[in-house]
Amino acid sequence: MQRRYVTVDVFTNRVFGGNPLAVVLDAEGLSADQMQAIATEFNYAETTFVLPPWATAHTAHIRIFTPRSEIPFAGHPNVGTGVVLARELEANGGAPQGRLVFEEAAGLVPIRILREDDTVVGAELTAPAALALGSRVSAADSAACLSLDASDINLKNHPPQVLSVGLPFLVAELTSKDALRRAKPNALTHEHILPPIGTDAIFAYTLGSTPEELQARMFSPLDGIPEDPATGSAAGAAIALLATLRTEPNGEIAWRIEQGIEMGRPSLLKGRTEKRDGIVTAVHIAGFAVQVMRGVIDFPAL
Repeated sequence: MQRRYVTVDVFTNRVFGGNPLAVVLDAEGLSADQMQAIATEFNYAETTFVLPPWATAHTAHIRIFTPRSEIPFAGHPNVGTGVVLARELEANGGAPQGRLVFEEAAGLVPIRILREDDTVVGAELTAPAALALGSRVSAADSAACLSLDASDINLKNHPPQVLSVGLPFLVAELTSKDALRRAKPNALTHEHILPPIGTDAIFAYTLGSTPEELQARMFSPLDGIPEDPATGSAAGAAIALLATLRTEPNGEIAWRIEQGIEMGRPSLLKGRTEKRDGIVTAVHIAGFAVQVMRGVIDFPAL
């Protein structure tokens, strides 16, 4: 059994930066167990599998797997898969792609293709769900997940809380860049605190030189991801909350999120939030992606 794949580094404009992603192009006929085995073999934060869409108006049905499980939505898999599919469709004689629509477990994910001249260089996703607010967590417990002190958690803007625009994360603001640098996951504490509140990951951030600039890290050892270089779904949830907390009732805000620096895989995520009558109506996450490898998976039926 053979399946084509492409790997890309996402939220970067250079190879070996950003967040690696494997895109399996010929996933029709694969079972969930086979997809999981392939994702575990790649051992990237996520691997995507491209299937024919259920509705002809959509581009593809996309399934997303971490090394340990299937998830309903994620950020860098959508940006990277959007870039790969736009390039593949055009390379096979299709018209230049401006917009794709992916069917995913969390809902429909619109993708806007980004170009420089005539070249596909990136993509912008629109989150499939409105901001959902989950359980709040104490400063002490969220700090313990990060091997920090409770005093390193900034409570002035919001408490640590589970947030989601399609995939849930515990989101905590830290008091300083130094605290962010010192953070490291405590797997035993994660196991005790996170699953009971409906997540397996924590997204920690601190504000930069402006309120629209964030520096972030994300840890999910329970899902086989000790640290993630770039997490679009968590960044989208964080900026949705920050936009909600702002006093402006209407308008669009541009955000800049840096991640992966401590890992040596610097990533840049560009966000946009749209707000109408005090409600955040849309969350977008954009970034570049560069191809790294292309090949064929050759494996026996499982």
